[in-house]
Amino acid sequence: MSIPKEGDYIAIQSYKHDGSLHRTWRDTMVLKTSENAVIGCNDHTLVTESDGRKWVTREPALIYFHKKYWFNVVAMIREGGVSYYCNLASPHVMDQEALKYIDYDLDVKVFPNGEKRLLDVDEYEAHSAQWHYSAETDRILKANVKVLVDWINNGKGPFSKEYIDIWYNRYQELAHRR
Repeated sequence: MSIPKEGDYIAIQSYKHDGSLHRTWRDTMVLKTSENAVIGCNDHTLVTESDGRKWVTREPALIYFHKKYWFNVVAMIREGGVSYYCNLASPHVMDQEALKYIDYDLDVKVFPNGEKRLLDVDEYEAHSAQWHYSAETDRILKANVKVLVDWINNGKGPFSKEYIDIWYNRYQELAHRR
């Protein structure tokens, strides 16, 4: 399978632990791919939920996926500042169809003022019981929450202003060429 190049558009598909499709984002522009990571951006892209509902994102969002970490990061660029939505999820895989990952319910939201909230703990516990998440999966996810919070607290990677500026500017350059 060929790795998408800068400027290519890909779909993103989120699955649940039982293999069911959870959510699809139609058009994300690839800004960078490396052996382990994918950085992209989408803006007013069509999102389809598992129940068939469709909606369109409201603002540009940088996305960050890494093959070694059990989380992905969405940086939503808004007038009031950057908000982050971080999904605790399996490392991504990519095939001809899409970039794919398993969503493990837990999310960390970071507000422009730096406030952090761990979301959907009840959903995680319910799905863990329903789908029998292994002790190993639970351990990996809890360890990755710690890594993620460390990145947030220290402005690492997608949580730095420089990262946002560099990659959003690159997206704007590529989008204006089209």
